[in-house]
Amino acid sequence: MDFAVSARQSGTATIIDVSGPVMYGEAMALDEMLRGLIKVGQKNILLNLGDVTQLDSSGIGVLVRSYLSVKKSGGALKVMHLSKQVQRILEVTRLSELLEDYPDEDAALKSF
Repeated sequence: MDFAVSARQSGTATIIDVSGPVMYGEAMALDEMLRGLIKVGQKNILLNLGDVTQLDSSGIGVLVRSYLSVKKSGGALKVMHLSKQVQRILEVTRLSELLEDYPDEDAALKSF
């Protein structure tokens, strides 16, 4: 599966749909998109990681930086639809303690 990232709006939240591997190059593209959203004042960001096939240290770094930037601006970065593999990575890196994880979009959107 090739990497793809797209953004859509739902109320006050921006949903980022990510698919494929999130390794070095892909992580940079995701980082660029997230930085752009934060720069224009988007505070509620929901990452749909259901179709992410791999996540390396670059991808983890993007999640941490984005979480901190959004938090600093008074917003929230949350995740949904985690695969078992991505969930395990977030648990090992202890990111699961920072990033609220939701099984579905409705529950995640209501949480903002």
